[in-house]
Amino acid sequence: MAANLLTRKVNAFVLWRVGNTNQPPTLIIGQLQPGNPFQFTGEQPFPLQLVPGFADLWQIAAAQCDLVDGQVYHYWFEVSVSHPDRPTDARVRITDPTATTVDWRLRGPRLDAPFGADDRYPASVIKFSGGKLLTADPNGAIARIVNEPSLDTLPTNNRLVIYELPTTWTRSAEVGGRDMGVGTYRDVTALIDADVDGANFDDLDVTRLGRSYLTEIGINALELLPPADSVYNRDWGYGTTSYLAPDFELGYPDTFSDPMPNCLLAELVGACHGHQIRFFIDSVMAFSKNNSYLAASCDDFFILDPSEAKSDPDAHNSRGQDDNNLRNAYGATLFRYAKQVQGFDPFPDQSPHQSPDQNQTISPARQLMKTSLARWMADFHIDGIRMDSVENVANWDFIQEYKDLAHNLNRERFNAQGAAGADERFLVVGEELSEPHDLLRQQRLDGLWHQSFKDYIRMALIGRNHENESTFEATVRKAIDCREFGYSHLAQAVIYLTSHDVEGFRNERIYNFFLNNRVGDIEKRVKLAFACLLTAVGIPMILAGDEFADQHNLFDANGQVTQAGGKQVDPVNFSRLGDDWRTRIKEYVSPLIHLRTTYDALAVDDTEFIHTDFDDGKRVLVWRRGQPGSDQQVVVLANFSDFGTPDPLNASSEYVVPGWPATPPSKRWHEVPQDRDVPPGQIGREPIFPWEAKVYALF
Repeated sequence: MAANLLTRKVNAFVLWRVGNTNQPPTLIIGQLQPGNPFQFTGEQPFPLQLVPGFADLWQIAAAQCDLVDGQVYHYWFEVSVSHPDRPTDARVRITDPTATTVDWRLRGPRLDAPFGADDRYPASVIKFSGGKLLTADPNGAIARIVNEPSLDTLPTNNRLVIYELPTTWTRSAEVGGRDMGVGTYRDVTALIDADVDGANFDDLDVTRLGRSYLTEIGINALELLPPADSVYNRDWGYGTTSYLAPDFELGYPDTFSDPMPNCLLAELVGACHGHQIRFFIDSVMAFSKNNSYLAASCDDFFILDPSEAKSDPDAHNSRGQDDNNLRNAYGATLFRYAKQVQGFDPFPDQSPHQSPDQNQTISPARQLMKTSLARWMADFHIDGIRMDSVENVANWDFIQEYKDLAHNLNRERFNAQGAAGADERFLVVGEELSEPHDLLRQQRLDGLWHQSFKDYIRMALIGRNHENESTFEATVRKAIDCREFGYSHLAQAVIYLTSHDVEGFRNERIYNFFLNNRVGDIEKRVKLAFACLLTAVGIPMILAGDEFADQHNLFDANGQVTQAGGKQVDPVNFSRLGDDWRTRIKEYVSPLIHLRTTYDALAVDDTEFIHTDFDDGKRVLVWRRGQPGSDQQVVVLANFSDFGTPDPLNASSEYVVPGWPATPPSKRWHEVPQDRDVPPGQIGREPIFPWEAKVYALF
């Protein structure tokens, strides 16, 4: 299922939708000349022509542009401005809106006021070879994912543990303080492939040759915070600029002479799949930062200020039509998903009545995103999508179109390889923190971020009821099984202790949450938190660094994490793994991750609470996962209180759990984090410590 626009771009430079056609758009093409600064040489202008039958599709054949075979070219499209805050008689050079490679070393010329730095768009990059225009990195290298294993070896949705990884990292500086930098695609690959060394962070133990950190701890799904190209330098990428291009900075390690975003991202995905790790992307579709269409066709794609256009169908988010529910762009610009136009369809559906050579009624922003999705699916073989800020995307019809297209493209990939199980190995999850289950019931999305798990389990971890519950028991019961909140099965709910959204009350990293609540035994409680996360019904997600209690360091003047003060610039600090107590947490968490990804009892939708004890200040709950009497069962004993068994190191000290499941013949109970078999006489009768969880499994 190829995108019509991408097919045309193989043989021609194509620009779709130009709002101001007082002058026709022009291709400006040349080559990058290294230097300080970099120079644009051999510049040639080529006016674009309308494609017959369309009023919004412009192109010029590559064969008409005096290109030399085997050469890499940098280019812009020069257009008359359509942005209402810019003079309409001005001309500006824009990045190709569907460029697959962007080079921020070369930006458009400076313009007089009211134009500014945001109007200096980076150059697009293409390679001319064999009469075709090919996606390539600026040095001419073409990305390929090689030696990919059978897709049915990848983990299914019900066995995932997702690792949410920011691309801003830090290390402890040699003389105090912190040394921040970009965790590039190569650095991420070094977390997976033992034969790959880190780049910007080659001195970290987790990225050294011979080590595969993520497979060591058991991770089988990687969610990279937005990997598409962004103007932001360097926060977490939530301001995508070019939707079809991998991020320039993530593909440009400090030691590289040229950026290689396509090749390094393909290398990363290949490493993931080679280690049976699924690769998820974080897709930011509600809004964009400095997108080319702001200049080329502003009103077709964007609504600039919903507060000034409250009757506009694109003004309100999906939570309501009142003034409290206007869409929020968080400093970027909101896409339109309701507005429709007549014109060329860059991604027509496959029905017989839909011809790619006829004008159609379309939503330009929807079709741009579908075209982008086709590129990421075809070239980077992604295995799942996390959709950012669903309420600000604000169009459930489009969300379903996007989800369905992703599944269809994934099925094509599986069918081409002859692999089975496509749908159970692909997931489109939305972040809508009010958790509207109609998104699931109406099959708009496969799953949601289950924010309530975090809210509930954090209260339990400091010994309090959630404010919506009258009892502590209800707080824990609802946290441990997403079905208590109305989810149908575990793959509909992504559960987490912390997410990258660390702004606001109770949203800070789990370490900082305990610190803010004056908890002294943080190591114990972090371990307890992970025992709950990794045995609960849902898909566990771990914010990178939480597995060793990484902490937040950057705050605003009031000591808070805010959008302007620390939210997207406080990095993960892998060097903190050098702290003994943090290493102990990681060593506790790792066997639980392995258990969660491999043990059948944790891949099904069941939970039975077999014991609760609230006598004399105790808050002890015991739950079982797996069918009674089966050969695979997990029992979790969780103590959310200061109670501990008297003299716990004495052999006769015990806490009795009545109704402990019977041990099937030839099976044994194994305490997983401690890697020890339980003596038959002590099953269900072991001592417990304050704020401790014991996780037992049958083997």
